[in-house]
Amino acid sequence: MKILLISGYKSFELGIFSNKHDAVKYIKKAIKNKILLFIDELEWIIISGQMGTELWAAEVVFEIQDDYPHLKLGIFTPYEDQEKKWNETNQEYYNEILIGADHVDSISRKPYESPLQLKAKNEFLVSKSEGCILFYDNEKEGSPKYLYDLANKKNELFNYPIEMITFDDLQVIAEETFENDDNNYREI
Repeated sequence: MKILLISGYKSFELGIFSNKHDAVKYIKKAIKNKILLFIDELEWIIISGQMGTELWAAEVVFEIQDDYPHLKLGIFTPYEDQEKKWNETNQEYYNEILIGADHVDSISRKPYESPLQLKAKNEFLVSKSEGCILFYDNEKEGSPKYLYDLANKKNELFNYPIEMITFDDLQVIAEETFENDDNNYREI
């Protein structure tokens, strides 16, 4: 697998309004664990640049590029100026991610016009990737459902691996982190 798509919940769907929220480190750890499953085969991680899972995935790519310099990040936005209505802090964060990416392009060369652009984005990303990591849990529906359904359709026709990150996975990571922190504290 050379091209891996990463997507999932937007930050507001999770009730996360700051990248300093504790849950972000667990989500990033889960993303990193999943990327490392495929790292030897991977050349590209692709995202659409949505706030939340996708931009946290970009941060993870930047972190592991020191050890895996062959790994590249491609950002394919659904339309131009997707960050236009975001607050200034989020726009600055987004622009920092864009600067670090190896490739940035918009699927639609126009600003937002309709939900069809979002559908086209999902279709494009799934068609260009050979598998995906998706932070999505059927227990909590949200925007990733559309991508999940599309990825499953592709998987039925072709071998399209779908690595899921669920809330249970995050709970396990959080518990392991607390356990490790507690053990480190006891050793002091």
